[in-house]
Amino acid sequence: MARRKDLEQERRSVTAERKPVALPKLGVLPPVRAGACADPDWILPFAVHAETLGYESVVAVEHPLVIGGYTSRYPYAPSGRMPLPNDCPVPDPLDLLAYIASGTSRLGLSTGVVVLPAHHPVVLAKRLATIDALSKGRLRLCVGVGWMREELEACGSDFETRGRRTDESIDVLRALWSDCGEDGASFDGEFFRFANAHSFPKPHFPKPHGKDGIPIHIGGHSRPSIRRAALRGDGWQPLGLAGDELRSALKSLAEETEKAGRDVGDVEITLGDLLVDTNAERLAKLASFGASRVVLSCLNPDLDAARDELSSAADRVGLLPL
Repeated sequence: MARRKDLEQERRSVTAERKPVALPKLGVLPPVRAGACADPDWILPFAVHAETLGYESVVAVEHPLVIGGYTSRYPYAPSGRMPLPNDCPVPDPLDLLAYIASGTSRLGLSTGVVVLPAHHPVVLAKRLATIDALSKGRLRLCVGVGWMREELEACGSDFETRGRRTDESIDVLRALWSDCGEDGASFDGEFFRFANAHSFPKPHFPKPHGKDGIPIHIGGHSRPSIRRAALRGDGWQPLGLAGDELRSALKSLAEETEKAGRDVGDVEITLGDLLVDTNAERLAKLASFGASRVVLSCLNPDLDAARDELSSAADRVGLLPL
C-alpha cells in the first residue's frame, strides 16, 4: 500500500511538471496468446485495474474457430502464419465484453476485430444492442472481413463475397438499430431481406459522439478496408502499417472520404503500440498521424506483472487515474 501511495504521489508530481499534450485515448489488448482472456480470475482483475488507472477501453479479438492445417495466408506476418496456436482459448468477444461490463462501470468495450461475414447481422444486431444498452453505451464495434477461407466456409459464408456481405451487414445493423417507428425496419439486399422488422432493445442513447447506434470501426490495411471506412465507417483501425506505408494509407483514406462526400475528420483513427514500450513521445508521434486512440498490446501472461505494466505505462504518459 505504501508503494502504491508513493507511485500516486510520483505520478501527480510528474503530471504537474509535464506540459499539457493532446495524447490519444488509450485502449488495452490483453495477452490473447496466453489464453488469459478465457480465465475469469485473470481477465476481470486486469480490466478493473485498467479502468482504475484511467485507460479508455479494453479490446477483445475473435476467431469463431481455427482450422488446423489452414492454407490461407495470414496477411499481418511475413511468414503468412498467425501467431496463435490452434488450441489457444479465444472466447467469444461479445460474451467476454459482457462479462467485463458486469465488473466495471466506465471502461469502454471494444472488439478488435469481429469477423463480420461469419455472423448473421440480424442476430448480431440484437446481441450488440443488448450489451450496449446494459453497459450504458460503452460498446465500440470494430469489424473485419476475415482472412482464413477455411474458417469462413465452416461458418457457412462464401469467402469470395465476404466484402460485399460485410458492407451489407453494416447496413443491416444500422437499419435495425435505428428508430423506424411503428412500421419497423425494412431491408432488401443481395444477402439479407426483411420488412417491418422490430429489434429491441436499441443501443444506449445518448452517446458521447451524439449519434444513434453503436460506433462501427473498420479494421484492416487493404485498399478495400480504406474504402469501406470512408463509405461506412465511424473509424478506421489499420493493422500492421507504420511509417510511409501508414502515411500513404491515410492519404488514400482522405481521398476516399472526399469522394464519398464526407469529412475525413469524421473517421476516427485507432493505431497500435506495445504496452511495455509506449511513452508520451511515442504517443505524440502516433497522434501526429491523426490517431485519436492507441490500443496497447499486453504480452505478459502473469497477472501481477501485467497489472504492473499497466501502472508503469500510465505513469510514463501521465494517465490520470479515476
